Amino acid sequence: MTATPAYLAAVVGAAVAVLLLLIIRLKQQPFVSLLLVSMATALAAGMPPETVMASIEKGMGGTLGFIAVVVGLGAMFGQLLEVSGGAERLTLSLLRVFGRERATWAMTLAGFLVAIPVFFDVGFIILVPLVYTLARETRRSLLLYGIPLLAGLAVTHAFVPPTPGPIAVAQLVGADLGRVILFGSLIGLPCAIAAGPLFGAWIARRIYAEVPEYMTGGKRSEVRSQRAEVRTDGLPSFGLVFGILLLPLVLILVNTVTGALLTGPEHAALRRVCAFIGHPFFALLAATLVAFTALGTCRGLSREKVNEIATSALAPAGLIILVTGAGGVFKQVLVDSGAGKALAEAMAGIGVHPVWAAFLIALLVRAVAGSATVAMLTAGGIVAPLLDGSPAEPALIVIAIASGATAVSHVNDSGFWLVNRYFGLSAKDTLKSWTVMESIIGITGATLAWLLSYVV
Repeated sequence: MTATPAYLAAVVGAAVAVLLLLIIRLKQQPFVSLLLVSMATALAAGMPPETVMASIEKGMGGTLGFIAVVVGLGAMFGQLLEVSGGAERLTLSLLRVFGRERATWAMTLAGFLVAIPVFFDVGFIILVPLVYTLARETRRSLLLYGIPLLAGLAVTHAFVPPTPGPIAVAQLVGADLGRVILFGSLIGLPCAIAAGPLFGAWIARRIYAEVPEYMTGGKRSEVRSQRAEVRTDGLPSFGLVFGILLLPLVLILVNTVTGALLTGPEHAALRRVCAFIGHPFFALLAATLVAFTALGTCRGLSREKVNEIATSALAPAGLIILVTGAGGVFKQVLVDSGAGKALAEAMAGIGVHPVWAAFLIALLVRAVAGSATVAMLTAGGIVAPLLDGSPAEPALIVIAIASGATAVSHVNDSGFWLVNRYFGLSAKDTLKSWTVMESIIGITGATLAWLLSYVV
């Protein structure tokens, strides 16, 4: 007997509920949880047992064929930028250009740029000493400078590849990476401004936060003095760091632009060249090799040390790759079982715009599970079948999912407690500052993606 659309839609809902139960209550590893739920969903949806494993293999292989290379190269690139002091140089240069009176804007831009190759929490830990310094010198609330930094980091981490989240979702929904970078930047900057300097100035007048005493002594002082020594010894130049940072983005965007504008047969050879050098594999490989040389060996590091730094980045990247692959499995099972199509029909029946459907699904998972990664992968798997035959721009769907996965960060999110500890806030004040900031980013991002969907 053929399963009804209502039954299949109920299967998807139950699958998400079980997934959240396994991760939150039973503390199961997300990779294992996604595989278990994918198998159970396939069987519950009526897939023949002999085809379930083939579907899992197809979903894992189809996703990782792209993700593994991009995330691996991006992790090595970001690690070398961090170790070389490139992230710190970028921020110091921006502060010098903007001046102390516009330091909030400098911190926003620094966070926005640093988070392109560097993970959110790493970028925050690297740059938070500069927030401490500014707060002490001006005797203003930490939040005046900390919220703009956090907003810049959070926006890029969620919206702009080559960070793993948007790359994974782009792969799941079939979005062009160049268009995701373009729309992510266009939408991300207003989000960062609204949630950063503007909201930061407002909340800093209502919550006064000083540098926590437990962050001023012991090892923290040693770290700061070491950084000061490095600084006097010379960090890499701003131009060098900025150029390396933009290299992969420019190459990818060149491919996207030439493919859209140069459509005539006389430009075929140029399009092929741009397609090659603008592929994320080549773009990130080129940037990584340049970083190895310009930030590594040319600044006195041995090849062995550069290789050691690069290899150390692959351990955390491995977990991201596997979890992303499991998200691809979930998507493939929904497609092959017909459950995704049933959900799409149900969504269409109640008239939910694809952008808002993507946002709300990701928001629900984010609010319950806490993990932005789990929210993005789960929502990507559910939403991908909805786009079959839909006029919605896939890149904007990626932004909508990222927006939903960013909003409503609260006590079940590790980022909430990271900010709580480093800023010495109460849980209540963290909700008023960090959670509201994240929600401004999410709601603004989804709204702008929805508006753009009527233009592109």
